[in-house]
Formats: sequence, C-alpha cells, structure tokens
Amino acid sequence: MQEMQKMVLSLDLHDDKQCKKRVMKIATSVSGINSISLDLKERKLTIIGNMDPMEVVAKLRKTYRTDVVTIGPAKEPEKPKEEKPKEKEPQVTPNVNGYMSYNPYSYPITKYYYCYEEY
Repeated sequence: MQEMQKMVLSLDLHDDKQCKKRVMKIATSVSGINSISLDLKERKLTIIGNMDPMEVVAKLRKTYRTDVVTIGPAKEPEKPKEEKPKEKEPQVTPNVNGYMSYNPYSYPITKYYYCYEEY
C-alpha cells in the first residue's frame, strides 16, 4: 500500500468555470484521491491521496499543459520548537529630580516610589 502523497501541479488554463469543472472531473476519475484543491489565481492543482502521480499527470496532459511542481509526503514532519530563554526587561525608574528641574511649578503626584525585583 502506498503512503499518502501530496502532489502540486501547475496547469495552463483559463479563469472560467468550465475549465475548473473539466479539471476537477479529470482529477477525480483517478482512484485513491482524498482531497483536491484548485487555485485559479496561481493556476495550481493540489491533490492529496494514495494515487499514482504519473496516472494523474497523464490524464491531465491530454487536455491541458501540465507541469509537476512538487511530489512528496502528505504531512510534513513536525520540527521540535526551540524555546528561547526569556530576557529580563530593564526596570525603568522615573527621574523625579530631572522632571522637577524641567518644570519647577509641578509637584510629584506620588511621593513614594517602590522598586520590586524578581529573585
């Protein structure tokens, strides 16, 4: 039994419903296909399933110019995520004396400032 394959094909077709319908009809005639998606803007056909890629390409080439972009496994292997150590944010302490010299008519709203450090 074959493994699930993902095949991306580039098709030379027009942007109309008849071409889309014809491509989908040809692609679904092959046995072993699980899902088909057609992107008309990029003109790419993506097929996932247990099928013979050469059979799909041969059937589509009878009607449309078809190029194979990629053929590979259906699910890409998951890469382990690397956890980055969290960087400590620098503590910002207000400069009250500098503010007072800048604006002598103002007074500090709070008189007490607390600095908490994480241990």
